[in-house]
Amino acid sequence: MEHTITKYGNLIIVALTGDVDLEYSPGLRDALLDNVGKADGIVVDLSGVIMIDSSGIASLLEAFQMSRKRGKGFILADVGEPVMKVLKLARLETVFEIANDVQTARQAMAWICFQAK
Repeated sequence: MEHTITKYGNLIIVALTGDVDLEYSPGLRDALLDNVGKADGIVVDLSGVIMIDSSGIASLLEAFQMSRKRGKGFILADVGEPVMKVLKLARLETVFEIANDVQTARQAMAWICFQAK
């Protein structure tokens, strides 16, 4: 797994590529948790994720929970079928806010941040 972090104003986009598994999920966890306090919200671009396991889902869930506690937005974007299958298996597809693509997530995040103020 590789990740890139891009800041757009008060929004951070974390783009993931490859497999998010037990080997790489600690790096994902660190990247997400390190950025929760640095912006009004985080968008996780999953368009490049080929496979995710329960440890990867746990990292996403922990960052989501921390974001909520701090009053920050957290959106998953461009979730492919392999990732969606795991989310559905864990019954988390209704817990996370999921956007069709990063642009839609950015627009939704702008609305979330506007409502919070």
